[in-house]
Amino acid sequence: MRGVLWSQAGGPDTLAARDGDDVHAAGGQVRVRTEASPVLWVETQMRAGLVPSPAAPPTVFGSQAVGLVDEVGDGVDPQLIGTRVAVSGVGIGAHAEFVCAAVEQCVAVPDAIGAVDAAVALTGLPVALALLERAGDLSDATVLVEAAGSGIGAYLTQLLRGRAGLVVATAGSDESRTRAASFGADVVLDHADLDRPGALAAAAGGRTIDAAFDSIGGSTARRVLDALTPLRGQLLSYGMLSGEAPRIAAADLYAGGYTVTACAGPAWLDRVAALRSIALDRVAGGTVRPVFDSTMPLDAVATAHRRIDERATSGTIVLVP
Repeated sequence: MRGVLWSQAGGPDTLAARDGDDVHAAGGQVRVRTEASPVLWVETQMRAGLVPSPAAPPTVFGSQAVGLVDEVGDGVDPQLIGTRVAVSGVGIGAHAEFVCAAVEQCVAVPDAIGAVDAAVALTGLPVALALLERAGDLSDATVLVEAAGSGIGAYLTQLLRGRAGLVVATAGSDESRTRAASFGADVVLDHADLDRPGALAAAAGGRTIDAAFDSIGGSTARRVLDALTPLRGQLLSYGMLSGEAPRIAAADLYAGGYTVTACAGPAWLDRVAALRSIALDRVAGGTVRPVFDSTMPLDAVATAHRRIDERATSGTIVLVP
């Protein structure tokens, strides 16, 4: 079986496609013949040793896959063989020709969606759905979405189109800002504009921000806090593109009675996983389009990671065995 071997914590070149032992479904598991395996941003952080990994190197890398069930273990309905499923929650080992997973870690992929589109959608759309669920009713709200040109921010922007009163988005390049506008943002700023006093309020037409979806963290989150609507403004933190958590202390919330929600942890991830089927149905129904960059063979995994490290992607890169 060919798969991506992670040899040690470090740069992209610590990943390489290698031949290894075959895997087989244990009791309660299915084996999936992989058709598509997305490369996630968090995987680049695991590879570099910046966040914990479910398994230590050397090991087969990758967290998610889409493919056809070709083998079932004891206690699993054999009629599942031939079914296309999306697999997540395996922790590691998905960048390979075959991956084994518990039945509950799999969701059926609608016939209207191909394997690549399903793999792309499941990298960010379930998170976006969970964030909007947590934010509550945003009818007529003024909303800020950071990093809206790709990833979770792009899905948030698509889902908010026609739902919120005003969507203000940020993105880091001209190309990304164009994409954010195409996804439905009413106003698009550069990330750096968040550091300029009054820029966010001006972009919002003098309005305060009712809900901010923060994927940057650090000092940027603290500055966004000052632009929130007193008493009901909320900041939902779900990422650290700056490399650090939001620099917000409890005392900072007193000035306006603001709310900050950390969208993380095991219970949060369980809720995200529970929304996978709904996410795939949204794509199948045409209400959300997958945010896709390109497909690459397993042998190009280092190139994929390098492009993500350099923030040179327009969406999800998918490895195809």
